[in-house]
Amino acid sequence: MIIRQLIPQQTLSKTLFNSFSFYHAHNLFDEIPNPPFVSLHRFMLNLMRQNRPGEALGVFKKHLESEHSRIDEVAIALASKACLGHPRLGSQIHGFAVISGFITYASVCNSLMNLFCKSSDFTTARLIFRHLTNPDTISYNTILSGFGDNRTAIVFARDMHSSGIMFDAVTCTTVLSHCAHGEEFDFGSQLHCHVLRSGLKTEIFIGNALVTMYSKCGMIADADKVFCEMPRRDLVSWNAVLSGYAQEGGYGSKAISGFAEMARIGMGLDHVSFTSVISACGQERNLGFGKQVHCLSTKQGYCTHVSVCNVLISMYYKCENVRDAKLVFENMIDCNVVSWTTMISISEEEAIYLFRNMIRRGIYPNDVTFVGLIHAITEQNMIPEGIMVHGFCMKLNFISETHVANSFITMYGRFKLVEGCIKIFQEIEYKDIISWNALISSYSLNGLYQEALQEFLSVSKELKPNAYTFGSVLHAIASSESISLRQGQRCHGYIRKLGLNTDPVVSGALLDMYAKRGSICESLKVFHESTQKSQFSWTAIISAYSRHGDYESVMEYFKKMVTDGEKPDSITFLSVLTSCGRNGMVDVGIEVFNSMVNEYLVEPSPEHYSCVVDMLGRAGRLKEAEEFLGRIPGGPGISVLQSLLGSCRNYGDVEMGIRVSDALIEMEPNESGSYVLMSNLFAEKGKWEKVAKMRRMMRDRKVTKEVGFSWADVGNVEGSMRLHGFSSGDKSHPMCEEIYVMAELLGSEMQEDQNLNI
Repeated sequence: MIIRQLIPQQTLSKTLFNSFSFYHAHNLFDEIPNPPFVSLHRFMLNLMRQNRPGEALGVFKKHLESEHSRIDEVAIALASKACLGHPRLGSQIHGFAVISGFITYASVCNSLMNLFCKSSDFTTARLIFRHLTNPDTISYNTILSGFGDNRTAIVFARDMHSSGIMFDAVTCTTVLSHCAHGEEFDFGSQLHCHVLRSGLKTEIFIGNALVTMYSKCGMIADADKVFCEMPRRDLVSWNAVLSGYAQEGGYGSKAISGFAEMARIGMGLDHVSFTSVISACGQERNLGFGKQVHCLSTKQGYCTHVSVCNVLISMYYKCENVRDAKLVFENMIDCNVVSWTTMISISEEEAIYLFRNMIRRGIYPNDVTFVGLIHAITEQNMIPEGIMVHGFCMKLNFISETHVANSFITMYGRFKLVEGCIKIFQEIEYKDIISWNALISSYSLNGLYQEALQEFLSVSKELKPNAYTFGSVLHAIASSESISLRQGQRCHGYIRKLGLNTDPVVSGALLDMYAKRGSICESLKVFHESTQKSQFSWTAIISAYSRHGDYESVMEYFKKMVTDGEKPDSITFLSVLTSCGRNGMVDVGIEVFNSMVNEYLVEPSPEHYSCVVDMLGRAGRLKEAEEFLGRIPGGPGISVLQSLLGSCRNYGDVEMGIRVSDALIEMEPNESGSYVLMSNLFAEKGKWEKVAKMRRMMRDRKVTKEVGFSWADVGNVEGSMRLHGFSSGDKSHPMCEEIYVMAELLGSEMQEDQNLNI
């Protein structure tokens, strides 16, 4: 009472806050019977600034309950702000504002709308906005901040502009954050023009929003231009442009130089800066700079930040430094699902172990985790584990995620469990083109070429095929002896129509398809039309010439490939070695084999050794061939033994032939080829008893000689899905009588031509 008498009312609040502790001020404020509005406002504001919103609401409530309550719109707006995070209390303030009539004030509505937007009650916020008679810029900005859908936000911004409400810096910043895709970007570029005209380009927040928008749209040059024209730049500006460089392929070096400039001018770095530049180092395979950034992040205390550690793991893996990637992971304090998923993807041999540890530590996997895990299981050919993970995904309902289901289709296809592929495919509710690609590829890999083609024809009616769709179906057409080449030509026409003929994957598949189906001219045409000749394209054309026995062209294109700077792979060398062997170029073949191992560091596979054995055998160097046979990892296969046995017959080496045939018969006792070759060898040497013995062995073991088949392509494109297969003496075709008459007629004409030539 004494204090109230001595100090004038208008200065009472200021004196209290300056002279006493906040606690005493609180008590003295309660003693004021009729405090002025400014005192109530300041007191509530001070409490909220000290992160004491509950006490601010308590002051508001006590003042409301007092006999001389005088509440204004500012107090209600402050009370609404104090309710952030407590929507039920906010609803009570809302109700009081409606009953007391203060809901007509824009400041009260704005504060309430802000509360409901941040409380995920956007419906109530928009309801309040609709009842506003004169919404101002803040009202519109508040609602704009609550939109989750970009298109709806842009429509609302257009309505705001149509209503004559001026866009301020907050409006522009908020709207630009919604303008990263499609039609929304068009509005963003228009808004950029408005910013330039209205003089808002000096606002740093707008500049940052523009850089972010252009970066997200992949327009890095425009983002860079906005960044360079900004009069002032803060950490957000630098991070926005760095993120744009890192996210868009081909700008990794600019991200690295930008980060170096940030460090040079003394700009403070945060986890976003480090994340962007480390990601760029991974893209550029710049291990040296990546390690320097790693050291700097450690020095500045970001080496334990989870997002920084995650990109460090990825960077080291991309730079083929798996040891350091694992070291970063092992030293992480707080691993999240991204950390574990990354490690599962890069440590395929330990994927199951890592996944189990992840579950034990309470980290819940996501769909990306399962995609990486399924890929690792597929690569390691772990069939029981794959089936187990499938069951786990069904239990957690991850199988409903289309890309997880697609991964399982691929997995079962690689495991040769086609029924599993079909079952999962049928259960996918929304099949995308990747789903169809996985099924077509699985059919093709398992020799079900007709089914692969049929699925391709089905998907072409529903969805637009992509490069991988054509890659899979062309592989099926190339591999099948019963599908007409016309189907491949039909695909080629469709590819041209879609503009995919320049795609490296498609051109390589086309080239391979024509080559395998005997159309070397078309293969060569496709090769020369390719704008980007990849390793696959070079290998395909070399394989095509090798398959057609054109040794000179094989060596010509092999040399061109090396000169062009494209590194040959194991398949390239296999084609070259095959060509050398079939053309008797043994010394050249041995030289190529040695360069493969010593110069190109390609690990020889059993197929490479088999080529050399075949090459030596064809040249009659049987002892060298047998010696080389012993060097094949895992022992010789059936095809190489059959090849060597054929060479033994050609050069009359009975002793080696017996050794080789014994090994073959032991491996495949029901295969007729070994018996026939050995029988012929004995016959040529006049050893009829052994010939009879081989024939008797075939009868006792019920071994029959496999019937050879040929295929004929008849009819038009629509009617030639399947070629007609036939064997010697075959009468299964419905027009067999006409066919035999025509064959006899052709034979007679050929005989007449031969007689005339004589």
